[in-house]
Amino acid sequence: MIVNLQADGWEIIYHRAHALLAAQIAGHWNFGKQTYRLYETIAAIAHHDHLEKEWEGDQLTEAGAPLDFTLEKEPAVDKLRQHADEALYQGRWVAMLISMHLCFLNQGQGEDDSEMADFLKEQRRRQAQWQAELEISPEEAEKAYTFMRWCDRLSLILSQRQIPAAGRKLEITAGPDGQPYSVYQLDCGDLSVTPWPFSCEKFTVKVDACYVSQLQFGSNDELTQALQKAPRKSLSWTLKTSD
Repeated sequence: MIVNLQADGWEIIYHRAHALLAAQIAGHWNFGKQTYRLYETIAAIAHHDHLEKEWEGDQLTEAGAPLDFTLEKEPAVDKLRQHADEALYQGRWVAMLISMHLCFLNQGQGEDDSEMADFLKEQRRRQAQWQAELEISPEEAEKAYTFMRWCDRLSLILSQRQIPAAGRKLEITAGPDGQPYSVYQLDCGDLSVTPWPFSCEKFTVKVDACYVSQLQFGSNDELTQALQKAPRKSLSWTLKTSD
């Protein structure tokens, strides 16, 4: 989960909600002739964080605060494999993109962990097999995954409230066209992305957040119960061209 400290407690955005926010962003991209198998790609974006189950496992820091995902331990290989396998139920394209995402996130672990190295090797073999079966090139697959990662990154920037003040620009990442993109706040308070990559001049995206006033919890069950009872609020961002 994404945990933001507030003056009166914690703002918590579930990873699945963040993934849905990324899918909303994806749906507004100006694809032109490059569709990247649009609907299947958006499905992969919306489901790429289903490995994260905030109601399972240890979700507290040593001090008893809600655990932000950036502080979590690396997931076990068997859970990664299960996530990759379950993605195949939606089709090879979705499975390929989620497999590529798992490899991207865990590529550094393969150097020191033989089990992880075997998992990464297995996933890359499966990716090559799916690409051959789907009759797409590795370059086409990489462009589609780069698009997925771009949307994921912008969603995280929004969810983690990382937009700089005073109109300063923050780089998102390179898009599927190889072009670097940045996001920044306009004087009116709305956001813009440069260069503008979307199909419309203005749109709004939203995500649900939970709010808890209790700063410290004695157990995961206590945190889970607090989150189930916590009030929710829709956070929204309007993005538009700067012209």
